[in-house]
Amino acid sequence: MSTFQAPKGTYDLIPPDSAKYLAVREALSAPLRNSGYGYIETPGFEDVNLFARGVGESTDIVSKEMYAFETKGGDKLALRPEGTASVLRAALEANLHKAGNLPVKLWYSGSYYRYERPQKGRYRHFSQVGAEAIGAEDPALDAELIILADQAYRSLGLSEFRILLNSLGDKECRPVYREALQGFLRDLDLDEETRRRIEINPLRVLDDKRPEVQKQLTGAPMLRDYLCDACKAYHEEVRTLLTAAGVVYEDDEKLVRGLDYYTRTTFEFVHDGLGSQSAVGGGGRYDGLSEMIGGPALPSVGWALGVDRTVLALEAEGIELDIPATTSVYAVPLGEEARRVLFGLVTELRKAGVATDFAFGGRGLKGAMKSANRSGARYTVVAGERDLAEGNVQLKDMESGDQRPVAVGDLVAVVQGELA
Repeated sequence: MSTFQAPKGTYDLIPPDSAKYLAVREALSAPLRNSGYGYIETPGFEDVNLFARGVGESTDIVSKEMYAFETKGGDKLALRPEGTASVLRAALEANLHKAGNLPVKLWYSGSYYRYERPQKGRYRHFSQVGAEAIGAEDPALDAELIILADQAYRSLGLSEFRILLNSLGDKECRPVYREALQGFLRDLDLDEETRRRIEINPLRVLDDKRPEVQKQLTGAPMLRDYLCDACKAYHEEVRTLLTAAGVVYEDDEKLVRGLDYYTRTTFEFVHDGLGSQSAVGGGGRYDGLSEMIGGPALPSVGWALGVDRTVLALEAEGIELDIPATTSVYAVPLGEEARRVLFGLVTELRKAGVATDFAFGGRGLKGAMKSANRSGARYTVVAGERDLAEGNVQLKDMESGDQRPVAVGDLVAVVQGELA
């Protein structure tokens, strides 16, 4: 037993389960790669003010959950709690928006960090696949991203998720609604921390999950009644495009999400099989974020899908992914001469693109064949002194049990033919 363990609220991804997570990442990103989105990777930590300005100082993410620290050089940094602010910062720094091809379409995959109370589906270190379309105000772009996420989930076989949709208005109509909502909330029986939130970001109170708060929100002003004509038309076009694409969604007038930068379209993917942590992904439009972090006006939209929670959703639906074996051929040498020859053949097979492993450690035939079986290999190559003297190795089909001699010089071509 090691002296050390994974930090609280984290876990290790180890084979064979890690293959499932890789397959999920691949499935979530595949529709993006097929739709003009290029890959971007940003540092795991950033200037703390990037998140304080962009995500919002009043949010739980910044005020309670962010891992912030000061370096030996005095820089104040934070482990990234989400991906959008980092991706937008990188795009601005590289002047991608000046290349003349808007929107800039980017996707990413990585680890994120929040100091939260650990529970199933909520970890302090978690993985996401995300997408951002930067620099265009177009309801078709909002619809595209929702459709791509829907495609990604369905490609995994998921069917019991729901898409929640709302509009948060813009800088023209939301201030009017904000004032009306604040007037309503100030008359409620709320704790001091929630009262402070009313003054900073009252929409976040609507997202409060506590029953004693939700009970008092009955009759609260609804944002839909305050949307300007432009926001109404924009939102209706998003809804029309989704319907035309056959994407089923639910209007959720209380959906605000936990980040301050969202405007107009906001959406969430939820899976009721996950219990209290039902959100598996979400996103929305953030037309003012670029200006918040010192850039030009760049209306944008994006989402992030949780890898960890998507795996939990697969388990909740009883879906087993068809993950191919990591090894196609397993080589078992019997004796030193066979060891040298087979090791050379293993290298040749790998160069030819055949996933091949080797019985290391000088084990006997029985132990090596057990390892070959555990590896999931379709074929085993066995060679002893007598086989080599005849210029052959033995190729065994692990499914049928059939075994036949193959000339050493022909092995690579024969195996490629069998696996084709």
